[in-house]
Amino acid sequence: MSKNNFFTPYKGPAGGWGALQSTTKHWLKSDNAVRNVFTMLKTNQPNGFDCPGCAWGEKHDPAKIRFCENGAKAVNWEATSRRVDADFFKQHSVSWLNTQSDYFLEYQGRLTEPMRYNAETDHYEPISWDQAFTQIAESLKAQEDPNQVAFYTSGRASNEAAFIYQLFARAYGTNNFPDCSNMCHEASGYALISSLGIGKGSVEIDDFERADAVFVFGQNPGTNHPRMLETLREVVSRGAQLLTFNTLRERGLERFQNPQNPIEMLTNGSKPTNTNYYCPKIGGDMATIRGIVKVLIEMESAAQKEGKAVFDHEFIQQHTQGMDDYLAEVEKTPWDAILAQSGLSKEEIYHCAEVYAKANSVICTWAMGITQHHHSVAIIHEIVNLLALRGNIGKPGAGTCPVRGHSNVQGDRTMGINEAPSQAFLDSMEKHFGFPQPQEHGLNVVQTIQAMQAKKVKVFVALGGNFAAATPDTEATQKALRSCELIVQISTKLNRSHLTIGENALILPCFGRTDIDHQATGVQRVTVEDSFSMVHASGGVMEPLSPEQRSEPAIIAGMAQATLGDFPLNWEELAGDYALIRQHIEAVIPGFKDFNQRIEKKGGFYLGNSARERNWKTPAGKAIVHTHALPDSILPKKAQDLISDTTLVLQTLRSHDQYNTTIYGMDDRYRGIKGERQVLFINPADIKRLGYQEGDSVTLRSLWDDGVERKVSGFKLVPYSIPAGNIAAYYPETNPLVPLNSHGEFSYTPTSKSIAIELEPYQEPTSKIASVSN
Repeated sequence: MSKNNFFTPYKGPAGGWGALQSTTKHWLKSDNAVRNVFTMLKTNQPNGFDCPGCAWGEKHDPAKIRFCENGAKAVNWEATSRRVDADFFKQHSVSWLNTQSDYFLEYQGRLTEPMRYNAETDHYEPISWDQAFTQIAESLKAQEDPNQVAFYTSGRASNEAAFIYQLFARAYGTNNFPDCSNMCHEASGYALISSLGIGKGSVEIDDFERADAVFVFGQNPGTNHPRMLETLREVVSRGAQLLTFNTLRERGLERFQNPQNPIEMLTNGSKPTNTNYYCPKIGGDMATIRGIVKVLIEMESAAQKEGKAVFDHEFIQQHTQGMDDYLAEVEKTPWDAILAQSGLSKEEIYHCAEVYAKANSVICTWAMGITQHHHSVAIIHEIVNLLALRGNIGKPGAGTCPVRGHSNVQGDRTMGINEAPSQAFLDSMEKHFGFPQPQEHGLNVVQTIQAMQAKKVKVFVALGGNFAAATPDTEATQKALRSCELIVQISTKLNRSHLTIGENALILPCFGRTDIDHQATGVQRVTVEDSFSMVHASGGVMEPLSPEQRSEPAIIAGMAQATLGDFPLNWEELAGDYALIRQHIEAVIPGFKDFNQRIEKKGGFYLGNSARERNWKTPAGKAIVHTHALPDSILPKKAQDLISDTTLVLQTLRSHDQYNTTIYGMDDRYRGIKGERQVLFINPADIKRLGYQEGDSVTLRSLWDDGVERKVSGFKLVPYSIPAGNIAAYYPETNPLVPLNSHGEFSYTPTSKSIAIELEPYQEPTSKIASVSN
């Protein structure tokens, strides 16, 4: 049998018949097929629910069908009839469950009743809601310092849940809010706030219809946010330039067949999603942009001799600070360094600069291929500087567009889920609720794990997510979690984190987006915020599987009432009527005036963006042009000192049958992988240079100067279109290779896109033991 029988290069476009076939497969796998036809048709509709997947926005002209393939997977995964109940946990010990795959765990179905871990039996056992809330309250009250508790949040939590969650934690006395955004777009928030005064993208979705050029950096929308593909192909179709910069060749960034276009489906046609595709080396985007700006300086000098200009000098003079220093740094950056680090040719960079210079309006959009490096903040500063040179911030068809992951990760931040809140937010909270806010900055994800290791965080409460699998340095993180006195998981489905047990552990089953939310005053709706700062309502359409499941706001209110009583308000009242929560949001957070009335508008309402209005909320009152030297290496120093000629740079990524740590299946259609997840995408020249053959199994060993050995084994080599010296593999299987202390400068985001790796031949063990990551 061939070593690579699991790999067949994919020839077709993204979307199309393959997407329909996959959607049908996952619809049938839900064990709820008849009801889920209705459910999927309510996805992202004004009278339905917000997709639990990505945060890509909706156009203002609603289509009949407003979900993509991966959105359908997310909906069917949540809206299953399969149950994980007391009988399930009675049959399966935690030790046995820990030997199963992540796919197996979540496939078992929805959590349906609160459970408490019994260390004597190694099983979860039923517990009443009142008992669970009492145990949580007793543990919180027993802590000597509120900062011994960390309140984690996943980006799927609603605005209403996030707001009362942060209110509960701050009333308790801490700003410890490790959040999933710490692991993905923290660099975007930090860089944009320090440059433009606001940590969100400045464009609206309609700006893509006005842009003369769109520069797409470090993202794979075909898998991670497929609804973006239609937007990209529309940009190309109307004759605008669309330049893609992505290390791997990804089918969604090449061609797209719209499943909602009958002619394309019948003729098997497709349309391009780029006008030029560039493959910079991992982490080489800053060097690429630096090269573009270097060419623009040349073009500006030549234009001035003719009495013309390439730069928007009026914008630079009126709206920026620091441009001269930045341009001087660019001029002294040698071409050799730019070309070596970017991996692109001088001719390619010159072409990019020419496209940029000819366009009157340019959007730069990026995702985690940019944000998970040591120098990510510097990369995003470089993007902002590029845009500022021609006034491409705060005008139609131009601006910044970080593409967020989970559907409300941006909204959670707006609601105050932030370990380093602004003073203005804290002052507003104090004024409205009448109690002093904790002023000390709290802990992010990396700092929380470190504090657990030092036994300074003893209680961990998780509002959604899969912390044990999503975080870096898996062995160290799971060991840190096991040192906690109590772990509380508010969850929809079973995952690895429920099996990473502290002294005590609770599972509290919550509603998903698809579930109808019955409360004291009637059926409730929640709200979410997309990547374009649009806020809209979401209401479930399916009756919950179990009367023991509760909404996230109700669970938070129950914990708060048991812990704090009626301080600073009656929590049970809030749980009974989410309109009351929205009234408090309106009073505390700018942009939410008439909140309860505005969510009735189809498509929601726009929060606004100060940078879009050229209102720079920086200390200087201008957009700050930051100057960074091009790094000597994209790798942190603790890895640099260990590299050799055989060192490769790894980036972790998702498969197409995956959303974050949720594994929907074992295929990765667009990359040609079937029934396998332990694969390593590698340039064919590197396979030959290192003495391997395609299909060989290898061990990956990461390089980090701390005396800890980090390895994962049994990964099969797949020849792929990726720059020499670069490799890619799926997470969470490769998260054990990311050192906890390897994080972004300024952002603390794990460097999951730039890990120094050595390959070693892999020998099958004589006696096979089931692996946690298989």
